Amino acid sequence: MPSPSARNTLRDRAPLLISRSLISKLMRLYDYPHPHQEGRIIRGYDRPHAIRTARMCAAVAIRLGHPPDRVKQYQIACLLHDLGRAGLDRRLFGAIWSWAKLHGIPTRPREWRVVHPETRYGRETEAFWILYASALRDAGVPIDRWAREQVEMRLGYARRLARRLRAVRPTLKGLAIRWESWMALVMLYYYYPEKLSDAKPWVRQLAEVLVACEQFEAYSNRQRGEDYYTRRRENVEEAMNYLQKLRLEGLLSDAVVDTLVSLASEGAFDRIVMDARGTSLSAREKRFLRAMASGVVSCR
Repeated sequence: MPSPSARNTLRDRAPLLISRSLISKLMRLYDYPHPHQEGRIIRGYDRPHAIRTARMCAAVAIRLGHPPDRVKQYQIACLLHDLGRAGLDRRLFGAIWSWAKLHGIPTRPREWRVVHPETRYGRETEAFWILYASALRDAGVPIDRWAREQVEMRLGYARRLARRLRAVRPTLKGLAIRWESWMALVMLYYYYPEKLSDAKPWVRQLAEVLVACEQFEAYSNRQRGEDYYTRRRENVEEAMNYLQKLRLEGLLSDAVVDTLVSLASEGAFDRIVMDARGTSLSAREKRFLRAMASGVVSCR
């Protein structure tokens, strides 16, 4: 077993660049008033996911050579990357999207537009309800404003994120955080890559890093696996296969995937994966990651 100093060294390779106090205040921005129970606050969903993702993003961005001030600001955006899901109702959200997955219904705007090119851009949530409200009602899902918000958290993410950013902007200003437009762009890239078509190369790369790290963590996340995907177990190889799929689709570049793989192969993310899934990596998974560093296994 690694010594305490060795474990700290690995943890530092996926660093937090801002204070724990500030992180705590940022995580509270995920809290949301319950629409049906006055005075009750829905605590932000899976805050540790945001923190683990932000740590990995900083590690990859540093390895790619981004300057320290930029990486620090970037990590704040990564900490808030799921802000558009503030108020996520685990039971209701899970019911809607598990049903959608079971019926082969697209769950992301870019995928929806491929299947339904007739849908007006930005109106994917409305199109979903027109097509499936009746079937969802038959499946026991309440057809009300709160359920519509759960759909908007995926199919209308840009719209909901913009609303949440407007709502928290005074708080960010009070925390002396300089919010810039590129920070919101990197948060949108997974669902709306077209919004970065004219972005500077470094912005696009940081957006790719967020997608790669967020998906790597999500594929290791036991709670998300159960709530979102009806998944019964996590597997590093499946995570890497998904990153490969995104690379083949052109969403991720070789440099970003290879850098994440390099760090993972070195063990920099072992503790993050273990924290996310609540159990250790298997010996097979460790061999798989280490082999990737030597080129014995390829994720290309």
